[in-house]
Amino acid sequence: MEKENRSSQVLSRIATNDQHGENSPYFHGWNAYERNRFHPTQNPQGVLQMGLAENQLCFDLIEKWIKENPNASICTREGANKFKEIAIFQDYHGLEEFRHAVAKFMEKVRDNRVTFDPDRIVMSGGATGANETIMFCLADPGDAFLVPSPYYPAFDRDLRWRTGVQIVPVDCHSSDGFRLTRAGVEVAYKKAQESNINVKGLILTNPSNPLGTTFDMETLKSLVAFVNEKNIHLVCDEIYSATVFSSPRFISVAEVIQELEHYNRDLIHIIYSLSKDLGFPGFRVGIIYSYNDIVVSCARKMSSFGLVSSQTQHFLTSLLSDENFVDNFLSESKKRLAKRHHDFTKGLEQVGISCLKGSNSGLFFWMDLGPLLKEQTFEAELELWSVIVDDVRLNVSPGSSFHGLEPGWFRVCFANMDDQTVEVALERIRTFVLNNGKKGDEGR
Repeated sequence: MEKENRSSQVLSRIATNDQHGENSPYFHGWNAYERNRFHPTQNPQGVLQMGLAENQLCFDLIEKWIKENPNASICTREGANKFKEIAIFQDYHGLEEFRHAVAKFMEKVRDNRVTFDPDRIVMSGGATGANETIMFCLADPGDAFLVPSPYYPAFDRDLRWRTGVQIVPVDCHSSDGFRLTRAGVEVAYKKAQESNINVKGLILTNPSNPLGTTFDMETLKSLVAFVNEKNIHLVCDEIYSATVFSSPRFISVAEVIQELEHYNRDLIHIIYSLSKDLGFPGFRVGIIYSYNDIVVSCARKMSSFGLVSSQTQHFLTSLLSDENFVDNFLSESKKRLAKRHHDFTKGLEQVGISCLKGSNSGLFFWMDLGPLLKEQTFEAELELWSVIVDDVRLNVSPGSSFHGLEPGWFRVCFANMDDQTVEVALERIRTFVLNNGKKGDEGR
């Protein structure tokens, strides 16, 4: 302990603080999976990873395209003639053709209702890097952003850890489907002001992580109006925009501001990524799209600390420029996500477990295990979660790690496994619920 204290004295505050968030149950569940990974034949009693929002349902389509387009890679016989051109130094603006391809893809995902300027596309190392970079551009240490809760647990890391920015939750409740309202945002804003907290903006995840729901046009318009009246920023994290598999359709903030006449475009910023919509988290492609010229310039300078490799840009330019492939992929992905979501939630309904109604997007659903709690407390939620991880051997994420107000909710990821593994997961859940002698339809 004494040696540890001496070491801390010569290290930075970032190196020695505990603000990263790795002590959250959200990450503890991942550790349990890493220690005892499920495998259908080699370790059938292992832990199933249902805490990772990853889209693996359409890799067959991507693999087929790669085989048919070997020149897309500089590491093949067909594409090697481009190796030198791509391997040498690239400006941190990124490949021009890549920015154009990303802009067109973002437009297609939004049904071509909006247009994006390739010169406003700023790259970053995944959505994690993009979110942190936008915080550095918009806020100083001690400033705060309003974030509707429940919210993505790693926002504590992405938004706060190195920037010193605070998160002020905007409370949402199950009684109205965790719907965000301007009135709720006003309450959180007022409380922050009363506590002498300088609020610099509002962050939305649309579609929502962990709820799997989308915002309607009127709500988005009211929130754009709110930030304009307060002269604060609106950051819309839209990394799940192509995962909307049923109505209502996805509405981007870019579409909203096209319809408004009196607003300050400099306050609007979009975070995007190819990690969820295409299933490429390992490629670390994050995008900042800002309507503010100064933010674009600053973010581009900062992007040199987390660029996307030119090899990745080159490959994705070819993939995203193939309109027939993109159209087919987006259509098929929605169909497969819809079927998987339906099959999983219906399987849970058979043993009385309900999920949040109105979920139509994302790679997860919000499961209500409140009736299985010994008491309606977060201590009881974590006790139940420990049983699910250690005994049932399912890594699902407890609602407390998403900063929710009500115990008993869990996020369940459904798109990172094959159909056979889904059946294993459902069977484990059925057995657990029946052995506990309770049914989720008993109510809270």
